Amino acid sequence: MAVHAHPDDESSKGAATTARYADEGVDVLVVTLTGGERGDVLNPAMDTPGVAERMPEIRRQEMAAAARILGVRHTWLGFVDSGLPQGDPLPPLPDGSFATVPPAEATEALVRVVREFRPHVMTTYDENGGYPHPDHIRCHEVSVAAFELAGDHVRFRSAGDPWTPLKLYYNHAFSRRRLDRFKAEFVARGEPFPLAEWLDRIARRPDDMDRVTTWVECAKYFPVRDDALRAHATQIDPNGNFFAIPMELQQQVWPTEEFELARSRVATDIPEDDLFAGIDPARYL
Repeated sequence: MAVHAHPDDESSKGAATTARYADEGVDVLVVTLTGGERGDVLNPAMDTPGVAERMPEIRRQEMAAAARILGVRHTWLGFVDSGLPQGDPLPPLPDGSFATVPPAEATEALVRVVREFRPHVMTTYDENGGYPHPDHIRCHEVSVAAFELAGDHVRFRSAGDPWTPLKLYYNHAFSRRRLDRFKAEFVARGEPFPLAEWLDRIARRPDDMDRVTTWVECAKYFPVRDDALRAHATQIDPNGNFFAIPMELQQQVWPTEEFELARSRVATDIPEDDLFAGIDPARYL
C-alpha cells in the first residue's frame, strides 16, 4: 500500500517500484488522501479556459489514467486538498481541508482502508513530508498512526477487523547524491547540466540518501513511471525537470529507487534490495 497526499505524488515518488511489484503479481494499492483540488495548472499547454474551474474532475481523470499505466489499484480517502500557503506570515489553511481535520478522523479513515486491503508493506513520506506541504506532513503523521493502530483490537472498532502490517517505508525520491552522479556524467560529456538550479537549491539541505536503507532495482519501469507522470497533464510539464535527464542515462547510472525502513515487525538485514525482505511467504502470505 502506497499512501500519498495528492494525485501525481504516486507517479513522482516510488512509481517505478510500485509498477515493478504490480507487474510481478503483487497486489498494489495506491491510497490518495486528498483530491488535489487546489493544485495549480503547472503545464502551460493545459492552462486554457475552463481547466481551473474543472480541476477536481480533471484530477480524478488524471489519477485514473496514471493508475492504469502503473498497473495498480487505487482509492481516494476523500479529504480536501489544503493548498500550499504562501506569504509571510503564512495565511491560515482553508477550513475543512485535510491538514485542518482532526488527526484521529483521518487516521481512522486510513485504518479502515488498511484493514480492508490488508497490506504487508506500506510506504509514505518521512516527517518532513518530502517537502513541507501541510498535506504531506499530515500524510506522514496519519500513515504512521495507521500502521501502528490498524492491528489494535481496541482502537477504531467500527473500522473493520484488525490487521497488522509488517513494514513501513519512507520514500526518498530526490537525493543530492543522485543529482551529483548525473551532473558528473554531463560534465564528463562536456554538456551543461540541465538540473543545476535544482541541485543548488537542495545542496543546502541534509541529503536524504544518508537515511536510505533499501535500494529497489526498477530501471525497466522508468518509462512506465514517466508515462504515469505525463498522465497528470495539469501538474506535469512534459518539457520540465522530471524529463531533463535522458532515459538511457537514468537507467544506466542510477537504476534504483530508494526507501527508508521506518518500522519493521520482521527481522531483516540492512541494506535491503526488496521491500518484502524478511517477510516469509510461508508464514505471512
